[in-house]
Amino acid sequence: MTNPLLVLGSANADLVVEVGRRPAGGETVLGGDTVVLPGGKGANTAVAAARVGASVALIGAVGGDGYGSLLRESLESSGVDTKLVKTSARPTGIAYITVTPDGENSIVVSPGANADVSSSDVDAVSFDGAQVLTCSLEVPLETVVHAIGVASKAGVWTVLNLSPVAELPAETLRQLTVLIVNEHEAAQLAPGFDGLLQLGPKSAVVTLGARGAAVVTEEGITEVPSIEVAEVVDTTGAGDAFAGALSARLAEGDTLVDAAKYAAKVAALSVTKAGAQPSYPTAAEVSSPAMG
Repeated sequence: MTNPLLVLGSANADLVVEVGRRPAGGETVLGGDTVVLPGGKGANTAVAAARVGASVALIGAVGGDGYGSLLRESLESSGVDTKLVKTSARPTGIAYITVTPDGENSIVVSPGANADVSSSDVDAVSFDGAQVLTCSLEVPLETVVHAIGVASKAGVWTVLNLSPVAELPAETLRQLTVLIVNEHEAAQLAPGFDGLLQLGPKSAVVTLGARGAAVVTEEGITEVPSIEVAEVVDTTGAGDAFAGALSARLAEGDTLVDAAKYAAKVAALSVTKAGAQPSYPTAAEVSSPAMG
């Protein structure tokens, strides 16, 4: 039986080091101890969905190295089905992240095994029983385009987190059930939120950070507020948390607005802890009376 939620995307090891300032060209600066964390937009999305109870499988690739083992362990311990995560001859993808005292980061991503996620991997997947396919763009674009086409033809809802913005075929945009972008990405694509539907998707969700999100449908724009949290510790992976939680609720049959309301809570909770995957809340934490 296929998992109701399928996620296609990257799995990276995040190597994070704190620095007093970024080095200039040809300069060396000393940093703090390197922290290694599981990451990647696809893996983050799948973990966020699994933590809130979704039956989810990740379509992706890691290397046969220690970083690959770290990612598989994080995915499996969170409840993500990894049977569709292949082991590539290439090394596991790595994000090299430097963080300055003001919280700003600079990132260099080495895709590694993520570049090996191919259309043939999608063709090996049975979409029988799947309700939602959610994709992100840290794997080859042609693979994402192919997956959306196959899923759409199979009657599966298709969700795309278009981050960073990339040019997609018009047919692919028309095959989307939900397009997810943040407000800056939305501005690159259309002059107004309602203009996103002119690109072809049936609906869109624009994430607005601490202000929540806007759900865009043919009926209009519905604002979904976020929740207040006591302290923002780390916003890394909050957008992926939103996408995973939204997809999880859609796979359970929620309306898009209700799914977005739930996802806004998950994203808000995720910023109260450090890291991406380690910060994602469980369903019990989201439904706590304190969350309203």
